[in-house]
Amino acid sequence: MRPRVTPLDPNLVLGAYSVGVFPMADGRDIDDVYWVEPNDRAILPLDGFHLSKSLRKTIAAERYRVTADRAFPDILRLCAESAEDRPDTWINGPIEQVFNTLHTLGFAHSIEVWDGETLVGGLYGLALGHAFFGESMVSRARDASKVAIAWLVARLRVGGFSLLDCQFMTDHLASLGAVEISRADYLALLSPAVSSAIGSSASSVSVADFFALDRGFALDSAGPPPETDSGPPSGKVIAQLLTQTS
Repeated sequence: MRPRVTPLDPNLVLGAYSVGVFPMADGRDIDDVYWVEPNDRAILPLDGFHLSKSLRKTIAAERYRVTADRAFPDILRLCAESAEDRPDTWINGPIEQVFNTLHTLGFAHSIEVWDGETLVGGLYGLALGHAFFGESMVSRARDASKVAIAWLVARLRVGGFSLLDCQFMTDHLASLGAVEISRADYLALLSPAVSSAIGSSASSVSVADFFALDRGFALDSAGPPPETDSGPPSGKVIAQLLTQTS
């Protein structure tokens, strides 16, 4: 009989991310996880996103429909699937389970990219304090993952985030403006970004707002976002917002 797999504890995972450590598995069907703390870390400065002319055109033309947290389990599952260029992934059962739990608890979020009613790409990650830890992204259509990252950057900027962690550098991330920094430099950015979410009483916790963009909160607003839900902005607004610092 196969031994029962011990689930990952959500609080353990949150604590690990708060000090720069995250779980991975050697394969989709491997039950165990190991903990990773890279010597060099990829981050994407929120004011340094590179919006190419072609990507700007795709976003402004609303070639795809983009949502947030509408299909978190589906995005996670899509990221975990094998593909022609990626026969296996590091997202195993325990990681999938704990991130679905963290989503239910309000910590894990997804960006979904749709072609009509078909989910063709997106990403998911973890929000803690003013930091967002990008976990995985997927593309099943041209530029779908780039569109997802662009919308994520806009959402994080409007929501008051200060750090977008991309874990490992890739050519794809580098083309979008990601840079690689040392572990020491990363921890220097991480500590203040998550300090407001750990070691504080519930009444004094300050966190960034992942959903501020949906309430029409402008970058130059002086106060908190309005309470009315106006829905996500148009692609043209997102492209314009990103152009301000691209």
